[in-house]
Formats: sequence, structure tokens, C-alpha cells
Amino acid sequence: MKLKKLEILGFKSFRNKSTLDFSEGISAIVGPNGCGKSNIVDAIRWVMGEQRFKILRAKRMDDVIFNGSDNASPVGMAEVSMILSANGRNFPGEYDGCSEVMISRKTFRDGESEYCINKVPCRLLDVREFLMDIGIGVKTYSLVEQNHIANLIEAKPEDRRQFIEEAAGISKYKGRKEAASRKMESTRQNIVRLADIISEVKSQLNSISRQARKAERYKTLKKGIKESELTLALQAYLDLSEKQKSLKNVHDEITFKSAKAETTLKKLEAFIENLKVETLENEETASRLQERLYEIKTEVNVKEHGIEFSKGKIIDISARKQKNLT
Repeated sequence: MKLKKLEILGFKSFRNKSTLDFSEGISAIVGPNGCGKSNIVDAIRWVMGEQRFKILRAKRMDDVIFNGSDNASPVGMAEVSMILSANGRNFPGEYDGCSEVMISRKTFRDGESEYCINKVPCRLLDVREFLMDIGIGVKTYSLVEQNHIANLIEAKPEDRRQFIEEAAGISKYKGRKEAASRKMESTRQNIVRLADIISEVKSQLNSISRQARKAERYKTLKKGIKESELTLALQAYLDLSEKQKSLKNVHDEITFKSAKAETTLKKLEAFIENLKVETLENEETASRLQERLYEIKTEVNVKEHGIEFSKGKIIDISARKQKNLT
């Protein structure tokens, strides 16, 4: 396998996208102190799944994102892609037919991160297992720093064994064995906790059984009460329906009588109006007759006075006549 290309965007001092092509032969990166040569090695470590901040010369993971400078504003994401060439060999597993494999890692300032193999999202575990299958590891001989060769030569037997296991490609299986052992230990602990829970549950079973019987009895009683309430409600409904029917009949009868009385009342009111009209007419006639009676009485009085006057005159004439005869 061969490192063919490295693409860096927003990682540490690389604000803009930078592409490094590693051609045949010996490739070297040269430059003055502080120009970012070590950041390229950090980018390779990071895209391979390095999680240790100290190794990446950072205090936290978002320190690997370009934080701005006097002439450039900060960015919100860092992304590194590493392209590996098969170089006459076969990639392991599902990548057997690929001539190149691209491993990518992306992180954001909010803490979210993403791993991809050939632009397909995957887990960190998938990246590490792929690298182990092709004999690349982050912690051993794959990346040799300054003074690291002396450490390899002077390493203890157990450290050398780690290098050999990684080169032989058995680190993945060893890691799987350790993960399986951890899972087995976790399972054992879960079994112990489960046994404790079962013991506690058994001790509570009698109490729960009594509570269950009480609950069943409660349900039975509640069902009986509900049925009784439904029966009473049905009876009450029937009684109320019968009463409503009776009241409706009474209401209809009263309504009929009321309509009949209203009709009679209207007739009586019309009759009273007619009587009022006749009374007014009679009063007018009576008034005219009263006036006529008053006129007649006046004429009678006048006539009576005339008669009285005539009677006096007759008497007077008779007296004179008698006096003249004597």
C-alpha cells in the first residue's frame, strides 16, 4: 500500500484547501520553522483516527480547526482526506476490487464529527480495522517521529511485540479479543446484577401476588359496580323517557287549550271593541237626546210660565168683570 495524496481543509494552519501529491520515490516536505510541516503529520495521524489531544499538540479536539489569523477569519470545520493506492496489492474485505481508497475525517466546532471511507459514512472502528488489515497503526511504527527510531531499537520486549503484531496484521484480532473480553466481563457483571434482581424480585413476588389478587378483586368489584350503575342509569333513563312522554302529552294538551283560549280571547276582544264602538255611538245619541230634552224642558218651562201668566191675567180679567157687573 502507498500514500498517494493528502487533502487538507481548515485543519490547523491550513485554512484553504491544500493538496499534497506523494509521487514515486522519496517525498520530502521542507520549509522554515513554524511553516506547518508538523501539522501535515498531525493531519495524517488525525485522519487515521487519533483521539489523544497531546499527540495532536492540542488541548481539545476543536483546536485542530483553523482559528483565524491577522489576515484570515476562522472557519467552522476541519476536514482531511487521505488517498491510499493499492500499489500492486489488494485492499482487504469489500475494498478488494478498488485501486484506491480514500479515508476522510471531518469535525465541526459544535463537537460533531464524521468518518468516511470512499465518501461513505462509517464508524471510527471501521477506519481502524481497515488500517489494521493493511498493516497500518497509529500508535506504533507507521508514523516515526524524531528520536522515535531510538525508542524502537531500545524498546522493551513487550513493546517490540506490539510492533510485530501490528506489522503481522493481528492487532485487529487482538483488539477484537480485548473488546470481546470487555463485553464478556460486562455480561458477567450484568448476570450478577440480574441474579440480585431476580432474588429481590422473588422476595417481592408474594407481596406482588397478594397485590395482584387484590387488584383482580378490585377489578371484579369495579366491574359489578359499573354494571349496577349502568342498570340504574338505564332504569332512570326509561323512567325519564316515560315521564318525558307524559309531560309532552300534557304540554301538547295545554298548548291546544292555550291556542283555543287565545282564539276565544281574540273573539272576546273583537266583541268588546264592537261594544265600545256601539257604546260611543249610544253615548253620542244619548248626548243629543239629553240636549233635546233640555231644550224641550226649557220650552215647557216657558209655556208653563205663559200659562201661569195667562191664568193670572184671566183671573184678573174675571175679577174686573165681576167688579164691573156689580
